[in-house]
Formats: sequence, C-alpha cells, structure tokens
Amino acid sequence: MDDVEFDRRMMRRVMAKHCPEMPLIVARNLGEARARLRSENVSILFLDNALPDGMGVDFLTEMKADKALSQVPVIIVSDFPSPFMYAKAQAAKVCEVWSKREFVGAAVRRVMQKHVQIH
Repeated sequence: MDDVEFDRRMMRRVMAKHCPEMPLIVARNLGEARARLRSENVSILFLDNALPDGMGVDFLTEMKADKALSQVPVIIVSDFPSPFMYAKAQAAKVCEVWSKREFVGAAVRRVMQKHVQIH
C-alpha cells in the first residue's frame, strides 16, 4: 500500500515485470488496506510507513493482534526508514525494511520466493 501515485505506478511496473503471476491489490491508505485485507486473499503486504491516516509501522500492531492477518508477511517500503522505524518493525517481526529505491525486481522476486513460494 502506498499513498503516492508515482510510487504505486513504479510498484505496479516492477510487479508486472518480475512477478506477473501474482495479482497486485493496491490501497492508498490504512482504511483501504483494512478493507482489502478483510475481503481479499493477501499473500504478502508491501507497506508504506507514512500514510495519510497513520503510520504503517503502527498498523503492524493491529495486524499482529488479528488472527487472520498475523501470518501475512510484511515488507515495509519507506522513503526515509529511520532507526526508530526499524526498531518498531523488528519488534513487529516484519520480514524486511526497504527504502523505495530498493523496490526492484530482484528484491521483490527474492522475497516473493521466500515468503509466498512462487517460482
């Protein structure tokens, strides 16, 4: 999920090229994410940290408290990952924390193979 259209387009391009077999569901804020996580079968979540209605890293606490969502692998993708954000993400057991420039084909394919078992 990401609130910036430019970043959403970049993520769509990377996913379409490197993981075309994986459908992409996009949310622009935490409210949309909650709705989509409840209505869709989500295999992995790429989560922006700074969203219009809250912080992604804080949303992790909510996800971990929900049995249905607690097992969804999460990669935080942030413009400016801070040491504080890394610490909160690590405490919430996210898979990885990336800067947005690290959202590239090889990295996406690697985490998809590791956490979603695609080939």
